[in-house]
Amino acid sequence: MTDRYEYLPHHLLRRRVRDIASGVEGELMAVINEDVSHSVHPHWVELAYIRGPSGREFSTAVANIESAELHPGQNT
Repeated sequence: MTDRYEYLPHHLLRRRVRDIASGVEGELMAVINEDVSHSVHPHWVELAYIRGPSGREFSTAVANIESAELHPGQNT
């Protein structure tokens, strides 16, 4: 049996992020390299798991996340 996922380090783990595809903000809980194939041929993608305001987690592509924390010089 082979693993179908692997946890990856990410600089925004446990920080507030925004999913740019949906606009939803939440806390980045995990980044996982996951085999999403249902066939013999693997298809690996990097997914970000975000805990949204409702407390439920959802996934999105890692490329779709950005920091939602204010940086010095940014307006609210």
